[in-house]
Amino acid sequence: MEHFSIVQALCRAAIAEASPALKKQVERLRDALAKDGETKQAAALTSLLTAAERTKEMAPSRLARSRAQMPGETLSRNTPLPVDRETSAPLAEILFPADIRPDPPLFNSTVTAAIETIIEEWANFEALSAIDLQPPKTCLIYGAPGTGKTRLALWIAYKLDLPVVLVRLDGLVSSFLGTTARNIGNLFAFANRHRCLLLLDEFDAIAKLRDDPQEVGEIKRVVNALLQNLDARKDLGFTIGITNHERLLDPAVWRRFEVQLEIPKPDFQMRIAIARHFMPPINAPESHLRLIAWFTGGCTGAEIESLVRTYKKATTVKDQDRRGLLDTLRQFATLNSARIDSTRRALLFSDAANLFRAMKDDPELGFSLTDIGEVAGRDKSTVSRQLGKLGHRHPETGGEVSADG
Repeated sequence: MEHFSIVQALCRAAIAEASPALKKQVERLRDALAKDGETKQAAALTSLLTAAERTKEMAPSRLARSRAQMPGETLSRNTPLPVDRETSAPLAEILFPADIRPDPPLFNSTVTAAIETIIEEWANFEALSAIDLQPPKTCLIYGAPGTGKTRLALWIAYKLDLPVVLVRLDGLVSSFLGTTARNIGNLFAFANRHRCLLLLDEFDAIAKLRDDPQEVGEIKRVVNALLQNLDARKDLGFTIGITNHERLLDPAVWRRFEVQLEIPKPDFQMRIAIARHFMPPINAPESHLRLIAWFTGGCTGAEIESLVRTYKKATTVKDQDRRGLLDTLRQFATLNSARIDSTRRALLFSDAANLFRAMKDDPELGFSLTDIGEVAGRDKSTVSRQLGKLGHRHPETGGEVSADG
């Protein structure tokens, strides 16, 4: 379709708040394109529809914000915070729903469904109470750094219309080792007195294995204090713990959490959705989004966001300094060597023919010669000639291959 990039941009803008009728028209356009053999353009619209549906599953329009049924005094911006006696440093900070981003974080459908279940149970607190049940009061969120764990916890608080008592436990350990147990007690007493969500970030800083011979007795006492306070709070409020290092947690800590939610690194389709989410106001071609997703295999959402920022900068500088996508990827891979898969990083800096062959043959990427030309800034015939240079040699080993591959 001529001017499809404009049509795609219009669909992307409209579908964010799409009515069923508008969604139906986008589906009709996708089907018509597929029927005409425009498979790439049809796939781009399918990707838009899928991303919109995932967002809708967690959007406020579907799950109305509810005031969680929880006892306690109301926190205000003037409520005095608990402090360390020796230094007078605050032991926590308060975030109110108005301070939290209202848009849901992006996760795969399995994680999204699990999160939705937690929120729906809290939204139906009274119905559960009628049958002597309660929504989960404790949740441990774990996974690699940059996967969106803290943002998810804050968004849950936003959905439940609860202020957050945010505690970064690593600071307590490093700064107040001798009085950490007492500070933990004061923190829990404060949270238990107020209607709030208690968010324990960097949870592994305190909740380490008690039988670790390298840990001093103070840490062992701190872990016991933490367990006792978690037990005392379980019927009073909602507590979320976050850790990047779940293997460091004491087994007794795991048992204190009803929900144990792992946030995985995004798969290929989610990486496309994340790149698309952070791309506006730049209107990147679908082939660029797919290549960014392909080269960020194994990366977190935060790392993909960083690459998208690099891409946006490269596309907005003056013409003589503007870089193509492959040059942008090379720059990012150079500055972030450990974040890019070593095999794909090697391809990025290898001979163009090897790179083009890998892109053409990869079933997940699904690139045509036209797609390769679009991301490489070359025409289709030039790409074809580059691939021809490989002859019958294997693109990675250089060894001879048979005529049938």
